[in-house]
Parts: sequence; structure tokens; C-alpha cells
Amino acid sequence: MTASIQLITLAVSYFYGFFFYYLYKINYLIIKNKRRFYQSLITILFMYNIVLIYIIIIFKINSGIFHIYFFIMISLGFFSNIKLTKKMLNNVKCRSIIEKVKKKCYTIKNRGDQNKTQSNQKRTS
Repeated sequence: MTASIQLITLAVSYFYGFFFYYLYKINYLIIKNKRRFYQSLITILFMYNIVLIYIIIIFKINSGIFHIYFFIMISLGFFSNIKLTKKMLNNVKCRSIIEKVKKKCYTIKNRGDQNKTQSNQKRTS
């Protein structure tokens, strides 16, 4: 494998770590309110698909030659994206809007619980 193909594969692996992070966040949003069995099943299928996509990409680029530093680059891309996302959220000028949206989402989520407790209190009194 030539040096240029290795550099291309390293760059693709790094950006695949970014891609994997965003897919991971979407997967988490989908499964967070599901039962434990469905969480496990969906996560296993998700990881199977992620690995399969990466293998197909590597086969297209360098005929399927894997090295440990490709996986290190995926990890580096994933974890640097976590840091980058946190840094971007801390530097947002509209931070108050984000806080309002978060507060509203949490109150909507908890509102259903409050209505249940209020109706239970009315029944007991």
C-alpha cells in the first residue's frame, strides 16, 4: 500500500469517526425511551451496520487492508468530535435560547408525570 493511499485511508477513518459520533447520538435519541431488550437489539444492529459500512469503505479505498492505526484514527475522530461539540455549545451566542428549549423539553417530558400524580391525588381525596 502506497503512502498516499495510507494518508487517504487515515483521513477517511478520522472523518468516519465524526460520522460515527453523529450516528451514535441519533441512535441514542431513538433508543433512550425503549425497553432494555429493544435497546440491546437496536444497538447490536447499529454496530453491525457501522462496522459493515466501514469495511466496505476500506475495501473501496485500499482493497481491504486493515491496520490498527485506522481504528485509532476512528477513535480519535470520535473523541475529538465530542470535545469539539462541547466547545461549540459553550461558545454559542444564543446560549439562553438553548437553555429555554432544554427547560421546555424537560417540563414537557415531566408534565405527563405531573398530570398522572395530580389525577392520582384527586382520586385519593
